[in-house]
Amino acid sequence: MLVKAYAAALQGINATRVTIEVNCNKGIKFFLVGLPDNAVKEGHERIVSALQVNGYSFPRKQIVVNMAPADIRKEGSAYDLPLAIGILAAAGTISGEKLQNYLLMGELSLDGKLQPVRGILPIAIKAREEGFKGIVIPKENAREAAVVNNLEVYGVEGIKEVIGFFNNERILEPTIVDTRKEFFENQRFFDLDFMDVKGQENVKRALEVAAAGGHNLIMIGPPGAGKSMLAKRLPSILPPLTLHEALETTKIHSVAGKVDKGISLISTRPFRSPHHTISDAAMVGGGTFPQPGEISLAHNGVLFLDELPEFTRSVLEVMRQPLEDRRICISRARFSTEYPASFMLIASMNPCPCGFYNHPEKMCVCPSGAVQKYLNRISGPLLDRIDIQIEIVPVPFDKISDARVSEPSSAVKERVMKARNIQDNRFENIPEVYCNAQMSSRMLQKYAQPDAEGLQLLKNAMNRLNLSARAYDRILKVSRTVADLDGSERVFSQHIAEAINYRNLDRESWGG
Repeated sequence: MLVKAYAAALQGINATRVTIEVNCNKGIKFFLVGLPDNAVKEGHERIVSALQVNGYSFPRKQIVVNMAPADIRKEGSAYDLPLAIGILAAAGTISGEKLQNYLLMGELSLDGKLQPVRGILPIAIKAREEGFKGIVIPKENAREAAVVNNLEVYGVEGIKEVIGFFNNERILEPTIVDTRKEFFENQRFFDLDFMDVKGQENVKRALEVAAAGGHNLIMIGPPGAGKSMLAKRLPSILPPLTLHEALETTKIHSVAGKVDKGISLISTRPFRSPHHTISDAAMVGGGTFPQPGEISLAHNGVLFLDELPEFTRSVLEVMRQPLEDRRICISRARFSTEYPASFMLIASMNPCPCGFYNHPEKMCVCPSGAVQKYLNRISGPLLDRIDIQIEIVPVPFDKISDARVSEPSSAVKERVMKARNIQDNRFENIPEVYCNAQMSSRMLQKYAQPDAEGLQLLKNAMNRLNLSARAYDRILKVSRTVADLDGSERVFSQHIAEAINYRNLDRESWGG
């Protein structure tokens, strides 16, 4: 008897339908074809044990299972449930009448309990697109899948419930989530706030500009100056995620298996801070079977690289193309996978190996040329891609001990959101452009052309600092953001001047 059950395979952050064809005939052998990996093949033993523990027997017949399309590799243990149900239906143990209406995914324990699997959100989206009535998955994954509307989501604890459901002996209750209500309720306030920061007004202004325009930023200063503290407070002034951004972000984290239990939708912007010992593949994604890297997990959020020169050169260089294109393509011999990677890069570093170059009180003990050599660990092209480069100095004692409360993040966030609203209106008819940092050179000529005085000021800066053409574009982008914060339609000389001031770490003006 030939029966078809339905599952899905992940490709990047999207899913592809997999049809599990099971044919039972006379004989004793078991064949599993369709490019399954070892984890899928080992599912046979888990299925046999799960059925025996729950009072069912594995059919003593020749069973041929084909996982179509056969040219896509099937990975992981999530196929245990559809394989088990397909085999039972082909053997006549359960009714196959409703199989065509449901997509099944889940890993089986030896006792028949269902274990959670990764990538459920894109699988649920695919199930709705394919016209399935519902999806049967482990209970721990149910809330994540339930954000997809017009789809019945059944979270089950064990295979016995699934068998009863298809035999019409058991009624399963669908999981229902009010996506919008839960999303807006979970946009929480942050524990870290700018009001806790004493002094550093120029750096806080630079972070405000970066947040308003989605610009990359690097802070350079001695140990203890507050670089990491300020970076960790950046999410508190960023605009909240839109529902579309939240869905896209959750898909990536779902594929990586990093969605917390009980969470249906990620509602706050990601903040990723990998250690400097990270590998190339862990940063941009990859592996034998590609997975999203840190730059994709930071999509729609912040990637913070503390002590930037300590990262290996190759890790920093592989980030250059994603910083421009805002996506990363992982290519292998037989296939390629694309992941989104639109993130704000926030980096910090010491000015020299000892950390005290340009310190107002402590003397740098590094030998001649060490400062430039230390900065040379970061390539010029990568520094060009960082819009804002700001020097940070230690806060003096009188400001640290000042009892007055600084401006809270909520006030800064309000200004940032006003500037973002201006950009939303500006780019509403331009696809894949949402903030000033994403503008092309042609768009800069239209939206960020400075007045005559500002143009002359920019020309002088370019000649004096020997800046590249990419740095020229970066200055115009930042000046457009400063003008937006100022509520100005035009870019004037004062906006250009502030943007130029944020390029004070270019090679020709730092470290001699």
